[in-house]
Amino acid sequence: MKLDERLKADCHAICELTESTLLLLNNSLVDWFILVPNCEEIELTSLPFQQQTAILGEVNLVARFIEQNCSPDKLNIAALGNVVSQLHIHVIGRKHTDPYWPAPVWGQSPTEPYTTEQVQLIKDQFTAFQNSASHQIS
Repeated sequence: MKLDERLKADCHAICELTESTLLLLNNSLVDWFILVPNCEEIELTSLPFQQQTAILGEVNLVARFIEQNCSPDKLNIAALGNVVSQLHIHVIGRKHTDPYWPAPVWGQSPTEPYTTEQVQLIKDQFTAFQNSASHQIS
């Protein structure tokens, strides 16, 4: 599966999960992750139910990571695809203190790119979280 050029340009790759590639949107002002399922379908509902369920498990994993590591006030989860048709799911931790609150995060300014060190720290934190979470899932 080839990653859409806009996602590639706007995001950092965090890791490969079983069903999806996990990306981090390059805007450190919001805790914004994107799961890109390994499929050619553009609609989540077009996938076999078992695959939908597995992807939802990964959405839940990312949501728990955000809750435990970023302390959001609210989680936003969406699969829109109006601009990028490749199936992708946004998992965003929103805070009352983020510069866009309470408006939607799409198309907002200003943005602040992550440093290389910040991206590596998030990768390391997610890997550690995923390793500890795998022992907790029955």
